[in-house]
Amino acid sequence: MNRLLFAGLLFAVTCFAGSCGSRSSKPSAADGMQTDSAAMAPADSLSRVTPTYAEGYTIDYRADGVRLLDVHDPQNPEAPGYHFALVPRGTHPAGIPRDYTPIETPVRSVICMTSLQLSNFIALDACPLVTGITSTRHLFDPTMNRQLAEGRTVKIGIEGNFDSEVVMSVEPDVIFISPFKRGGYDALRDTDIPLVPHLGYKEMTPLGQAEWVKLVGLFIGREREANECFAAIEARYKELCRLAAGVEKRPVVFSGELRGGNWYAVGGRSFLAQLFRDAGADYFLKDDPRSGGVTLDFETVYSRADEADFWRIVNSYEGTFSYDALKATDARYADFRAFRERAVVYCNMRTTPFYESMPMQPDVVLKDLIHAFHSDLLPQYEPTYYERLK
Repeated sequence: MNRLLFAGLLFAVTCFAGSCGSRSSKPSAADGMQTDSAAMAPADSLSRVTPTYAEGYTIDYRADGVRLLDVHDPQNPEAPGYHFALVPRGTHPAGIPRDYTPIETPVRSVICMTSLQLSNFIALDACPLVTGITSTRHLFDPTMNRQLAEGRTVKIGIEGNFDSEVVMSVEPDVIFISPFKRGGYDALRDTDIPLVPHLGYKEMTPLGQAEWVKLVGLFIGREREANECFAAIEARYKELCRLAAGVEKRPVVFSGELRGGNWYAVGGRSFLAQLFRDAGADYFLKDDPRSGGVTLDFETVYSRADEADFWRIVNSYEGTFSYDALKATDARYADFRAFRERAVVYCNMRTTPFYESMPMQPDVVLKDLIHAFHSDLLPQYEPTYYERLK
């Protein structure tokens, strides 16, 4: 296990050296922003972005420094995609394909629509570039909160009700969006600011989701840092997979709670199902072929999960969540074996930066789950996000 501890220390050095707040609000070339001449130089192997696990984007490097970026839905590769030509700042290369939207890079100001997008900027120490966000609910990062308080980052409204005047006031070079969510982007299209889909949330593997940090690195001129950051995550994650691969018994785990009379779960090809597999457990819907959401009634869940070994729950609870609090929401919960044997694995989004940090820490989440399912493998470990409910 010393190797895991060492890898953790290595990651802390390579990926999070210095806080976001250590940079000025106006990044300079010294902050990782390429100069025009540097931008024109051919990308070396360490600064080329080549996704290995992410299925939602591809990049074609041209000799003149232009990068042709194709973004598509990882869960539906046949759907129409989005095309961008990332052009070195200050240049006007010829031969840009007609269906590609030109964007000068490195970008100097961006708006993030989701916590997942924000997690990429936090990981790359690029918080000052984020000049607009939507919701600040469950926002933990001290630098982002400070930027909000000082007016260097503004709230632009929520999906379906964006304030175009506020958006225009921060003069973003790009707006990262989640086009398959509630949307409401028509007003933003009128601003003529490029809308770039960030579809990491639709990736079906934890490493695939984390690898979208490379796409952000591509936009902000920090490809090398993004590659190094992801490589450290990948190394730790794969070592943890090897640790859990040899378990003798794979417990069964189910997930979710009732909401408005429906139990919302995900299919067996989902991000969450992969996490459970990698942690040495079997998801109760592992044979379901879907990668997205699955709506079930209580009876169906109970018939499949009444004898499951563990129950994973993520919610936002004010106060201390407990088995009594869980039972108070629905008395039938007490009938699950995982409830009776006190085997609920819980994360409270109100007290942990789950959506803000978790996407860039799949190795930490995996370690939490291995500790919960196979505590003998990591006996001294202190969980970060998930722990057995007391």
